[in-house]
Order: sequence, then C-alpha cells, then structure tokens
Amino acid sequence: MTFFNKERKLILAIESSCDETSVAIIEDGSLILSNVVASQVKSHQRFGGVVPEVASRHHVEEITLCIEDALTTADVKPSELSGVGVTYGPGLVGALLIGISAAKAFAWAHDLPLIPVNHMAGHIYAAQFVEPLQFPLMALLVSGGHTELVYMKETGSFEIVGETRDDAAGEAYDKVGRVLGLSYPSGKEIDNLAHQGQDTYQFPRAMIKEDNYDFSFSGLKSSFINTVHNAQQRDEELVIQDLAASFQESVIDVLVAKTIRACQEYPIKQLVMAGGVAANQGLRDRLRAEVTKKLPGVTFIVPPLRLCGDNAAMVGAAAFVEAEKGHFADYQLNADPSLTFMTIKE
Repeated sequence: MTFFNKERKLILAIESSCDETSVAIIEDGSLILSNVVASQVKSHQRFGGVVPEVASRHHVEEITLCIEDALTTADVKPSELSGVGVTYGPGLVGALLIGISAAKAFAWAHDLPLIPVNHMAGHIYAAQFVEPLQFPLMALLVSGGHTELVYMKETGSFEIVGETRDDAAGEAYDKVGRVLGLSYPSGKEIDNLAHQGQDTYQFPRAMIKEDNYDFSFSGLKSSFINTVHNAQQRDEELVIQDLAASFQESVIDVLVAKTIRACQEYPIKQLVMAGGVAANQGLRDRLRAEVTKKLPGVTFIVPPLRLCGDNAAMVGAAAFVEAEKGHFADYQLNADPSLTFMTIKE
C-alpha cells in the first residue's frame, strides 16, 4: 500500500520554529491550497528581537485557529488528508514543541501518519512552488540563524559544502539594524537604504579569497559597530544610506563570490537561494546577474517573497519528499533545536 492511497495527495503542514505560527494544506507537493501565517513581529519589535517565551505563548494562542483556518480556506476535510508534516528542528525548543504537540494531536485524532521535517530543507523545497527541482543542484540558504551552501545530488540528499563559522547573514543584518536604530526585523529597511547610498566605507570582505566555501560575518559586524561608535565619539556625521550600502555590499560580495565558485566546481542544473535573507532585492539581483554571466545552463530559482520567510507551505513541500521516502515518526517525536543536515561523506 502506498502512502498516498487516497483520491488526492494532501498534506497538512505545521511550522512553529521561531516567531511565525503557520499551517498549510499542500497538494501533490507543489500546489498551495492554503498557507495561513500568524505573524508575531509587532510583539517582538519592542524587544528588538525574538523573545522565546513570548513566541511560545503566541504559538499556543494561534495554532488551533491556524489549523481551522487552513482547512477552511483549502476547503479540505481531515478525512481527505494523507498525513501531517511538522517542523521538528532547528529552532526555538519551546516554539517547536507547540507545533509538534499540535501535529501529534491532530494526527492521532484523525488517524494520520506524522511526517518530521527539517526546517532548512523546507526552505529549499519552497523553490518547488516556482518550478520542479532538477538534480543535482546547489542551494544557498541565508536566514537569521543559518548561512550555508548545500549540494543536493538527488531529492532528499543534503551535503553541506560551506557554512558560516560565526554569525549568520540575517543575524548580522539584525545587529546592524539595532546599531542604526531601525525597527526589528531590519533587513528590508537596510536593503531599501542601501539602494539609496554608495559603498563609501569599504567594510572587509571576510574569507572571500580563502580556498573554501565557508563564511564569516562577525568581523564585518564588529567593523560596522566600531565605525559608528568612533564617529559618534568624534561627533562626526554619518550618512546612514552609505553605511547601509557599504554593509550590504560586503555581505553580497562574499555570498555571491563563494556561491558562484561552488557552483563552478560542482556539476549542477539549478541554483536555489532560500531563507529569509533571500528576500533581499540587492542579493537577488546580483546573484541572478552573476549566474547569467558565469553559469551558462544553470537555472537560478528564488521562492516568491511570501515564501522566503518561515511558512508552513515549504514544510508541506518537504513533507511530501519525506513521505515518499518512507520517513515517518511515532508519537515519541521530540524537538531538536540544533538539528542539522547530515553531511554526506564521499
């Protein structure tokens, strides 16, 4: 008996790894029937970042409402579903546990199998909603907690070929935003300011020439902070647009240079960029231009803006892959806040 033994291939997916409560209904792994997202941004803005306890409390309040809304919007009954996919890591442990508990309860109540999903795999499979993934491919994952290059020989296979040694790109954006007095999350505002300024401060491009595909943004962050603090001590006026442009140029230069080099070394058909920072227009434009110029025959795919942040639709797409590979969980499934891709050894 195959997993998808009903008339339609439908999965209910749940995402609660950080500060977004989301539930989606996905058909055939590539069609979004509903994707409900309850954002907590306003609750965390006054703290300048995500507060785990506040996030967990919001998930408790929203999760059942999101499930009901997703089913109603998709016009799907629980009896029509084939399974329940849920993010079990990485993320905030309390937030993850609420999504997992809801998924277990729903799966048990409706006699449905439980499908565990790696949150970062979900980000990659969000590209499936743009066009079918073709393997082998390279994925650049850029978010608040992760910056890594992942090589996929086939669907469901992940090999990390490069990763950040300290801060993730999104984390650097948020810290720089706080120094500039911008509201959280500050990535979009920095991107907008960068388009109005020039790279006049020439911040360092860490590890850009090293013979590996790893990243480091801690030095850039420190250089930025020192520049601002030194100017303040000398009562020098800083041009915020130029600061944003200089910071963003440094991040983009490193991400693009390393990604293009990795794509030239590995045999790939597609380059996928995913994660929250994939919404950055400057990064999208530069990487697309470099792929066109230096990677003939390689297709560049970026999920639409609404699917770059955390959402359940991407979890549903990844859940289809896991289900087809026979990867299911029992009711002992636990949160794994430090979950990583298993690196494939040659």
